[in-house]
Amino acid sequence: MKCWEMQGPGGIDALALVDKPVRAPARGEVLVRLTAASLNYRDLLTVKGGYGSRQKFPLVPLSDGAGVVETVGDGVAAFVPGDRVIGSFFESWTGGEPSEIKMRAALGGAVDGTLTEYRIFPAQALVRTPAHLSDIEAATLPCAGVTAWSAVVKLGGIRPGQTVLTQGTGGVSMFALQIAKLAGARVIATSSSEAKIARLKQLGADVTLNYKTTPDWGKQARELTRQGADLVVEVGGVGTLNESIRATKIGGTIAFIGVLAGAPAAELRLPLMVMQQQRLQGVTVGSVDDLQALANALALHQVKPVVDRVFPFAEAREAFHYMSSGAHVGKVAIALR
Repeated sequence: MKCWEMQGPGGIDALALVDKPVRAPARGEVLVRLTAASLNYRDLLTVKGGYGSRQKFPLVPLSDGAGVVETVGDGVAAFVPGDRVIGSFFESWTGGEPSEIKMRAALGGAVDGTLTEYRIFPAQALVRTPAHLSDIEAATLPCAGVTAWSAVVKLGGIRPGQTVLTQGTGGVSMFALQIAKLAGARVIATSSSEAKIARLKQLGADVTLNYKTTPDWGKQARELTRQGADLVVEVGGVGTLNESIRATKIGGTIAFIGVLAGAPAAELRLPLMVMQQQRLQGVTVGSVDDLQALANALALHQVKPVVDRVFPFAEAREAFHYMSSGAHVGKVAIALR
């Protein structure tokens, strides 16, 4: 099989296309012929050397992939050859509360990922692909989709009539918008581009704010809701956290996910967060059960993920460069077949 591999800290252009043998699945394992993969900011950070000395080499990058079952090992009854499946981000976190052991095997980080033609998965780490989704669409669910599900539903507990604020048009934010609307929430969405804002409106955003022309968007969001958002899906990190604090109501939640923007930590309005009894909830993807719950919800409502652009397998480096440009709305994917 062919796969893309990081062989050292050389960045995007150092990704190497290599040949590796395909092994047979052992007991409890499933060999999947991968047909699609998708990129997340975490993958871009990995390839660019953002994890420093903690990064293992060589490594097949990407956490998200979908495909077709090729063969199954002994003891596997849940899947048969020909089944369409999605691999979970954490192979060992099947359900329940997170733990060090459950979160140890993260695809495309601690273990080889999905930018490969074939991959062995533990049977318990696979979920059937919803019939209404293509493999490309299904490959966007494991990281961004599950992260948004955890932020909005599992940890955020959003109910009909509440307000959710999302930031930008990346994968997590677009999923969060769609999931919040499924939950019956009102959505305030921010972006720096009027073209992207138009897309946010098409997807159901009730209110949009341009954070370039409205730098105090947190204050504006609070005024628009008269009390603040019940949940802010925070993907910017320290650089946007102050406005998220301003946007969140007393007793509300900030789902802290990303680190896209930076700012001196000393400038954070932490006293305001304390006085308003806000909850800062870290979110790191989720379990196989969470992936299944997301797949079930999307199937029930026939919702499709937002896919911006699909690159062929041979142009994987170009896919990383495109994502790095920030021009995408939703997910950047790679077709392996």
